[in-house]
This record gives sequence, C-alpha cells and structure tokens, in this order.
Amino acid sequence: MMKFDEIQIRVRYGETDQMGVVYHGNYPLYLEMGRIEWLRKLGISYKKMEEDGVLLPVVSLQVNYKRSMGYDDLITVKTRLKNRPTAKIEFEYEITNENGEILTTANTVLVFLNKETNRPMKAPQYILDLID
Repeated sequence: MMKFDEIQIRVRYGETDQMGVVYHGNYPLYLEMGRIEWLRKLGISYKKMEEDGVLLPVVSLQVNYKRSMGYDDLITVKTRLKNRPTAKIEFEYEITNENGEILTTANTVLVFLNKETNRPMKAPQYILDLID
C-alpha cells in the first residue's frame, strides 16, 4: 500500500494577501493537489472515477496553521492515507518549507458518493485493490 506521497509547489504571488502571506483560503487547494497526485500515482484517475459515476466530495476539513508561507516559497505537501477506505477516505497532510520546518498540518475526510443516487457508497473495489 502506498502510504504517502509528496509534491512540491512554488507559492505564486496571487496566492498571497496584502501582508505577503498565503491567504488561508488557498490551503485547501494545496491539499487537493496533494490528494489528486496521491491518487494519480496509485493509478486512480479522479476524472475517470467521476465518469464511472463515483464522486468524492470533502465532508470534513481541518487545517492547523503553524507558520506562514509567502510568495515564491517552495513548499512540500506530504499526503498520507490515514485508514483503509470504507464509504469514506481520510487523508492527513503535512506542509513543510525548504528547511523542513512544519508550516501546516491538516486532515480531510471525503465520502464516496454514487453520482446517480447522490447517496454514499462503499469504496469501489478497484480502489481497494490498488491500496492493498
């Protein structure tokens, strides 16, 4: 099972506020980038999953801001699967700077949703097979 993945992101000017730090509303985008790449490297296409009738909305988001990030900082988003998926999938994140200092920790919970019925469903078997 692939436990975690890391991606690097260069903070863009437009992601910062008037004080020169990353605006808090951009953090969920960094987490999404980490999560999508984690899935992609596992062999799961978010786009194909949706085409197959499986949606994966976020139902819980927790972000702990420890240190600020600024324009042009190179950050690393480490994404880790917390548990084996059921009807939900949970990820933990750690964002660090170039010096390895922890800037942010976070957690998201997403639910597998049947696109036709708009009801929760078990994680598709092909996803469980790739994770095991």
